[in-house]
Amino acid sequence: MIKVNYNDKSIKVSGHANYNTYGNDIVCASVSSIIYTTINGILNIDNNSISYKDDEILEINILKNDDITKKLISNMLDLLKDLEKQYPKNIKIVKEN
Repeated sequence: MIKVNYNDKSIKVSGHANYNTYGNDIVCASVSSIIYTTINGILNIDNNSISYKDDEILEINILKNDDITKKLISNMLDLLKDLEKQYPKNIKIVKEN
């Protein structure tokens, strides 16, 4: 299962969807597309708004709390939550305090 833990300052994504075999997993591909499109969009607008690290866990750190960054992050989380509704056995979104 992919786990997305987030708060106002960071987003952490870990795990594997296990919907299908590696290379054929539409849930994993969707999560990757949603997240990397958002990261690239934010960085193209303002290279100092976020930082990210992609190791075993993908971690996005929100450095600026401006309107555009907030809207793009919110959109990303909404898309991931929609995916969670469709595939509840494969992705879990958790808001942390």
